[in-house]
Amino acid sequence: MTWKIPLFKIYWDESDVEYVKREIESGMNWAVGPNVIKFEKMIRERVGTDYAVVFNSGTSALHSLLIAYGINKGDEVIVPSFTFISTANSPLFVGAKPVFADIEMETLGLDPDSVRENITDKTKAILPIHYGGCPCKIEELKDLADDYDLVLIEDAAESLGAKIKDKNVGTFGDSAVLSFCQNKIITTGEGGAVVTDSREIYEKLLLIRSHGRLESSDYFSSLEPFDYVTLGYNFRMSNITATLGISQLEKLDKIIEMRRSNSRYLTENLNDQIDKIIPLKSPNDYYHVYQLYNVLADDRDELMKYLADKGIMTKIYFDPVHQTYFYKKKLRYNVDLPVTTEIANKILTLPMYPGLQKDEIDFIIREIKNFYRR
Repeated sequence: MTWKIPLFKIYWDESDVEYVKREIESGMNWAVGPNVIKFEKMIRERVGTDYAVVFNSGTSALHSLLIAYGINKGDEVIVPSFTFISTANSPLFVGAKPVFADIEMETLGLDPDSVRENITDKTKAILPIHYGGCPCKIEELKDLADDYDLVLIEDAAESLGAKIKDKNVGTFGDSAVLSFCQNKIITTGEGGAVVTDSREIYEKLLLIRSHGRLESSDYFSSLEPFDYVTLGYNFRMSNITATLGISQLEKLDKIIEMRRSNSRYLTENLNDQIDKIIPLKSPNDYYHVYQLYNVLADDRDELMKYLADKGIMTKIYFDPVHQTYFYKKKLRYNVDLPVTTEIANKILTLPMYPGLQKDEIDFIIREIKNFYRR
């Protein structure tokens, strides 16, 4: 279907085209190359960590990180059900068990009280997400992880640039994961990264992402022999992809401000005109980057259909993971998550992207208003 207003559009400019074109025309370094290292340097400097390692997806990054922390069979990892399924699946990749805790109403992130109730002697890590560009209650979760000596991994796939006061998301936990999939704050089409202050974890990740190969130079242009010291995967990000990431990251502040400006305009108009739809707001001192723009809507499913008929795309982010066929029927999960269920039944993601125009936002507002007036 061709949408009048899609859920998202990628923000790009001529620098993206030029950077990638230059790498293609070089005829070299399409797989590995210097821009992978440059992109990693830019990421760690922007987030404020000592190390960054890029991957071919956020899922690969998270999978690798759990391996690096030695999480495996018999271990438990506390995760939200209100998330993209990758968050919950990643513990399964390493033989661990995802344990679902409930979310809280303010940020839609993991509820620290629910997390505490789910900690057992098998718990090895807490894996919260920063939902839709809004930081979760990560400070409380950090205290909890410290109290129980647990690894805290931030799933910041949707929240590059978000912060609490002056502290960036991705710097609260032991490590964090970013995503550069096409609908994220910046994009390389597909891609991801881990940021961390741990030299040990950094060195393990380098091995895991590239076949367990101990590298001191470029594999494709070196005469020296390379040894393989552990089991690894082909999770590398290509040099061409990293080149696009560099160009995108240079525009990060501009992209975030465009998102925040459009979100402010949408919120102001929804607040002024409609009483059956509630825009989600972030707490004071939370810097929200609006990778997703979410509302809680009465008659949500009917509103979705109505807007679709008008050419406006919306989506439900997210249907709870524990209610999917795989988790419910195959893995036999049966958990009670009342806040997750309540939110999932009312959440609706409206179109939001840097290039969204005010007349397009006005059109969205008008049609929502028309729906509730019927």
